[in-house]
Amino acid sequence: MPAPRVIVTRPAREAARWVEALRAAGLDAQALPLIAIEPVAGGKELQAARQCLDDYAALMFVSAAAAEHFFNDAGGLAAGLRPRCWATGPGTVRALQQAGVPASAIDAPAADAEQFDSEALWARVHAQVHAGVRVLIVRGGDASGQPAGRAWLAREIAAAGGTCDTVVAYRRLPAPLDAAARTLAGEGARGEAVWLFSSAEAIVHLRAALPVTAWTSARAIATHPRIAQAARDAGFGTVRVSSPALAALIASIESFA
Repeated sequence: MPAPRVIVTRPAREAARWVEALRAAGLDAQALPLIAIEPVAGGKELQAARQCLDDYAALMFVSAAAAEHFFNDAGGLAAGLRPRCWATGPGTVRALQQAGVPASAIDAPAADAEQFDSEALWARVHAQVHAGVRVLIVRGGDASGQPAGRAWLAREIAAAGGTCDTVVAYRRLPAPLDAAARTLAGEGARGEAVWLFSSAEAIVHLRAALPVTAWTSARAIATHPRIAQAARDAGFGTVRVSSPALAALIASIESFA
């Protein structure tokens, strides 16, 4: 029996890369972005942060979008960085390298790590933090540009004696769903396709866009236990957790056949 269709819910540019990789593996992957990435209006705080990077021992980037937007139009800033650059996973590492950050200046979980998150990153970098160390977290914000996301890493830095600042490099908004997207979402709701979630926020946006849709027949793969729990809380009937590594995702998708 062929593997089921898989619905990739990452932001558009990342979704395109995932769809390409999954199709190359013979899967019927379709993009349905549920998060739109937009610039920060004004960007004064972002520009100010770029001008005082030598004050920090490390810059932590929560995503590839954080790296891309931080270094966008920054005039070759990445190549001359003195702070370490922390990345949560391979996509962020790739974005940093594409921006000009040398691989030797990047700390991240191993490419074959079971999870790509703040906990896995902290296990690699915690020895760098002690009293007097300052870290800048570069992250996404909500529609108004206010920081959004988990504060777990900031608490760990503080507990280790360091100090932490945050700058918003981009905004995360609900992606609009056109007629084709709604048709695809309907297939997913009926269990005719498997959802692939790498963000709990995507599930929130999906439910807001389709408020009367029942998800009891829906099947989903989540790349982290927290995301899986969000899908279960939303009413998804079958939810499995997979490592975000491509081979593991393919195996999880094919297990639904």
